Parts: sequence; structure tokens; C-alpha cells
Amino acid sequence: WKVMVPKALMHPNLTNVRTMRLVEERSAHFQPYKSLIQKGRAKFCVSAVEDKSAVFHQGQETLRVPMTLYAENRSRVLRTLATKLPDSVRRGTSFVFLQGGVADHRHATDIEPVFRQESFFHHVFGVTEEGCYGAMHIATGTSMLFVPRLPEEYAIWMGQIRSLSYFKEKYGVDEVHYVNEMCTVLRARNASTLLVLDGENTDSGRSVTQPTFAGIESFKVETTLLHQAMTAVRAIKNKLELEVMQYVNTISSQAHVEVMRACKPGMMEYQLESCFQHSVYSKGGCRHVAYTSICASGPNSAVLHYGHAGAPNDKQLMDGEMVLLDMGAEYSCYASDITCTYPVNGKFTKDQRVVYEGVLAAHKEVIKSMRPGVGWVDMHLLAEKHILMALHAGGFLTGDVDAMMDKRLGAVFMPHGLGHLLGIDTHDVGGYVKGGHPRINLPGINRLRTTRALEDGMVITVEPGCYFNNYLLDQAKGDPNLTEFFNWDMVDQCRSFGGVRIEDNVVVTSDGAYSLTNVPREVDDVEAVMAGADWPRK
Repeated sequence: WKVMVPKALMHPNLTNVRTMRLVEERSAHFQPYKSLIQKGRAKFCVSAVEDKSAVFHQGQETLRVPMTLYAENRSRVLRTLATKLPDSVRRGTSFVFLQGGVADHRHATDIEPVFRQESFFHHVFGVTEEGCYGAMHIATGTSMLFVPRLPEEYAIWMGQIRSLSYFKEKYGVDEVHYVNEMCTVLRARNASTLLVLDGENTDSGRSVTQPTFAGIESFKVETTLLHQAMTAVRAIKNKLELEVMQYVNTISSQAHVEVMRACKPGMMEYQLESCFQHSVYSKGGCRHVAYTSICASGPNSAVLHYGHAGAPNDKQLMDGEMVLLDMGAEYSCYASDITCTYPVNGKFTKDQRVVYEGVLAAHKEVIKSMRPGVGWVDMHLLAEKHILMALHAGGFLTGDVDAMMDKRLGAVFMPHGLGHLLGIDTHDVGGYVKGGHPRINLPGINRLRTTRALEDGMVITVEPGCYFNNYLLDQAKGDPNLTEFFNWDMVDQCRSFGGVRIEDNVVVTSDGAYSLTNVPREVDDVEAVMAGADWPRK
């Protein structure tokens, strides 16, 4: 049941791949992918399945991710570093040195949440196990993985103790050694300098943890170069990374469609979350979701990060309300981040349609305008303007739209940034870089997670939104610079409306952009699918 993709359907980005694999057309799993293949975007269907190369795979029809993806990332990091190394760092005796993630515990208990690898380490090694280290020789590119030496009792509680050769074959690295041998191995290769991570994540404000091990003090530790280099590489995806991101987007898109069909008045918000998680895991092998799911109905949908422990998707869906669902799966640590908004009962009211189509117009105009060199701040302002124009046309606002823009009225309705870089983390690194565009201290714009110009190979979310948030509306009502633009009779009637967000994951290409996401967006499509129509519609 393995078939070859016809050459006419191949995307140009697939030319470097040896073998194609698709499930047969009569399989239900194939149908969501068919339209993407015909559009030339089914890059996730590609993998080297006929050979014995090292891959990450969850079985059945799930994507086989080749370890060459991580080998290519190692090469990209070393090439980037080669242009930045000062004379004081001798290539022949210098190594990139990384520490993988360690197991966490639930507070003071021995309960361990399912381990997920540290993102920088995953980017260059693709290792799923905890407690590992990795090194790359700058001069030769030789890759070394260091794994824990496990006690014999491990076999009783956790399973088979694997040999070093097993890990070498599994991850396609040049050498594998035990963690307690690191100093000996590095000294045997005349290592004098270790380049390690040290830097701040500009989204969280938290710093990465520098690696530690017994004996590290015997090496010179260089902390200024690696974080910047790896951040730059992570911001631009290679072709194999895009294949993984297309796969996890398609799995998540399919799950969103299932949730859309299941949604009915009387359900609980968490039941929609459960439906999504079951779909992405059972059909796509996605054990992890990329972030806490936001399943917000009615006024909850005006709360940007609803779904946390204090507001745990626990409201009942009511007839006549809108529901905003921001959910994305993760596969091989690569994230998707998709938001759909629609009426609980499957039919848009007049006001719901005005707001929704305003956000959709902003969404489409931004994607149409994206290409290398375009500033992300300009895209944010473009989205704001289209939303304000729709609210003006719908009677919610009065006056001149350009004057509204000058006074930053858009931030009342869209208080978040237009989107963020996406990759191994949902809010991926690289939004603000050394020497790049600084954060702009203006309402709404100051929430942008990047102010960079777009580049070929970036993956970024496009997620304009319009929210009737009582706190922000009250602030605007008391602001003499803003209140004059509001038709408060109409706006006050919509205080329980909530909000609308429409979010796709978009790849920047050399001459434009395309979306990895494939869910109903037009009002007619949403209503038809909620009534039971096929998607894609025939």
C-alpha cells in the first residue's frame, strides 16, 4: 500500500528526497492530505522509508523524521559560527557543547511528567532521552553524544538498557560515549575551549541554563557566541524542518475540523479540548500539545490566555455564543499553533459575521502582503487597520480610521501582537536579536514578539484578533482621546460577545508566503462543515 507521488504533483522543495510514502487513497487518513498534495504542499508525506536510515517515527502512518534533519542543523550552526569566531578561539581545539534536558518532578513527589527535550539540544541532536549531553568539533564537524550510564536495576522499572551502538545508530551521530566519560573523551581530542549557551529568551525573559558537569573547570568556557548563532539558525527552517511542520499542521488542522463538527450547545469547553487531543495523538502520534489549549466560549474568548489552571476550560457552551479554540499539536518537538473561531450553534449572527469577516480580511491581507524584506510592524498595523475599517463599517466606531490609527485605538480591540516565530517552541527564539530592530513602546505594538523584517525560511503565525474585553473598553471609555470614536450603544451591547481570532502558520518564501494550515475560514465554509459537509469542500 505504499505509493509513489506522481512527479507532476511534487513540490520543488522535495527534489532532494529519495523516497515518497503516502497511505493509500482509500484510507481515511489520506483525504485531508489530498488537496495539499494537489497544491504541491504535502511536504510532510516525504521520508526515506525504504532504507535503514535513522528516523524518529511513531508507527503506522505517522511521519518518519530523518536524523539528517538534525545533522543539517549541526552543519548550519557550525557554518554560522565559522563567520564569527575570533582569533582567540582555535578551531582545532574548540567544541560546541550542549546539555540536554533533565527529568522534572511534580513538586516534592516522585511523579515525573512526560519528558520533553530541551529545545536547543533537540534542534541539533533530535534526542528523546533525558540526561544527555552533546558536542560538535568546530574544525571537523564530528558529532558526539553522551548518554547516562544506567544502573542494572533500570531494566526492572524502566526497560532495556541500550548499548552505545544503539544510540549511534538511532541518532546518526559520529560517536557515542557515557556521560561520566566526557572529560576523558574531550581531553583525548585536545579540547581546550567549550562554546556553551548563555542568553535570554526574549519572549519569557528567562535565561538558558549553562551546562555543568564534574571537570568543566578544566576547560575554557566561551559564553558569548553560541546562543546568538543557534538562535539565528533556528529562526530559518531547513526543508526537512518544513516537512515536519507541514505534517503537524495537517494533523492539527484535521483535529480542528473534527472539533468543529463536534461542537454543540450544552457541551463543556474541556470536551472540545479532549476531542482535539484525542485526534492528534490517535491519528498523528502527537503525544504532546505545543501549549495549554485555549477553549474559550462567550466572554471567555476575550481573555487572551484563557485555559490556565485558574480558568480551566470549564464553562458550558451556550446557544448563540462564539467559541475561540487556540490549539496546536507537537511532533518531534515541532509545534503548530492554530486558532479557529465560530458560533457554537453553527450559524453566524449579523454582529458575529461583521467582526469575524473583519478579522478574516485582516488575516488574508497580511498573508497576501508577506514576503522577504517586509517589516512585521507594518503587517501588524495593516491588520489593525482592516479590523478598524470593519468595525467602522459595522457601526461600532465613528470618525476617521486614520485618526484612530494615530491614537492607537487598534490596541483596544487587538491588544496582542500579530504573530510570532514558530518552530521547536511555540514562541520560537529569534524574535529580537542583537543589533536588530528594538521593541517599540506603543500600545499594541509593544506586544509584538518580533519587529524583524521577514526572511525566506521563517515560519510565523498570522493571528489577528478583535476582542470586546471589558477592562480595555472601560479604559477607552474614560480616555478623552479615544472615547469619541466609539458608538457606545452598540459596543456596550457586545460586552459579552468575547472575541475572534484567526490564526494560521505561515512560511515565508523567496517571493511571498503560504500557509501550512488547512481549516475552514470563510463563513459559508465554516457553517457548511459544522452542518456536516466534507473538508476540503467538494
